[in-house]
Amino acid sequence: MGTLRDLQYALQEKIEELRQRDALIDELELELDQKDELIQKLQNELDKYRSVIRPATQQAQKQSAGTLQGEPRTKRQAISAEPTAFDLQDLSHVTLPFYPKSPQSKDLIKEAILDNDFMKNLELSQIQEIVDCMYPVEYGKDSCIIKEGDVGSLVYVMEDGKVEVTKEGVKLCTMGPGKVFGELAILYNCTRTATVKSKTFFLFCQYFQCPFP
Repeated sequence: MGTLRDLQYALQEKIEELRQRDALIDELELELDQKDELIQKLQNELDKYRSVIRPATQQAQKQSAGTLQGEPRTKRQAISAEPTAFDLQDLSHVTLPFYPKSPQSKDLIKEAILDNDFMKNLELSQIQEIVDCMYPVEYGKDSCIIKEGDVGSLVYVMEDGKVEVTKEGVKLCTMGPGKVFGELAILYNCTRTATVKSKTFFLFCQYFQCPFP
C-alpha cells in the first residue's frame, strides 16, 4: 500500500510539473507572438522610411555624378542620416514670428506634430514655438502645394480639406486634417520627395518656414 501511495504521489508531482511546463510554454509563446508583432511593426516603419528617403538618396547620387562631369551643383541636393539643412535644436537661437490662432488651431497643429514620426521627439518648448509661428494659407482644388524635385523650405499642417500625395505619377495616399507634410525637405537637406495636390474645393493649411538658408 505504501508503494502504491508513493507511486500516486510521484504521478501527481509529475502531472503538476507538466502543468507548470505547459504554463511556461504558453507564456513563452505569448512573448514570442508579441515580439513578432513588434518586429513586424518596426519592419513596416523601416520600409516606410526607406520608401521616402531612398529616392532622395538616389537623386542626390545622380546630382553628385553630374557635378563630377562638370555640371553645376545645385543647392540642397544631398541627403544624410542626420538633419543638416535645418537642425530643430537651433530654434532656441532664432527669433521666430508670432501669429495669433484659435485654441482649436493650436491644439490641431500640436497634435499633428506629435503624431509625426520625424517631429514627435521635439521638446515641448520647440513644438510650441513652431505652433506659434505657423501662418495660415488657403488653396483651391487641384492646387499644387508641393512639387516633387523642388527645393522646399515650408512645412505644412492641414487644418481643413484633403490632399493627394503622388510620387513619379503614382498615388501614395490621401491625407486629411491634422497631418504634417513637407517636413523631410528641410530635415534631411533634400528636394521634395513627392508631389502634394489639394483634392477639395477648399483647403486650409498652416505652414512653418525654415528660418535658415
